[in-house]
Amino acid sequence: MGNKKRIKDIVNIINTKKISSQEMLIRELRLLGYNVAQSTVSRDLKDIRIIKKRNLHGEEFFVLDNNVVEERKTISMDKFVSKARESIISVRNAGNIIVIKTYPGEAQGVAAVLDQMNFTEILGTVAGDDTIICILENLKSSEKLINMIKNF
Repeated sequence: MGNKKRIKDIVNIINTKKISSQEMLIRELRLLGYNVAQSTVSRDLKDIRIIKKRNLHGEEFFVLDNNVVEERKTISMDKFVSKARESIISVRNAGNIIVIKTYPGEAQGVAAVLDQMNFTEILGTVAGDDTIICILENLKSSEKLINMIKNF
């Protein structure tokens, strides 16, 4: 089977299943009749800009990178927890929008760490000096993030 078809099938697999490792992807490709090496899959993932994202449950899986900006590394949950504990004063939501209050001068750092967590449910963050507006996919996602922050 050809390279273009394999790429199309990889994108389809990534878009329809939660694939958390190259090994899982290789298994799915083998079910479709492909016999590919890990190095080939690794190159394909890089070429078509597949990255790992984390959801609010802490699960990591591959997604198609829709960003055209520089590649971002996902940071550890420990770093996020540490930054949240030392900087966040309060957190409230209005539907799918969360307002996070921080100590003066801390909002941009917290927002940067939040962005680097690569939660798929977060559509974007805007930070000022002591306030962050975080927009999530839906109310359920905003409630999950609020509960996560409040439990630190």
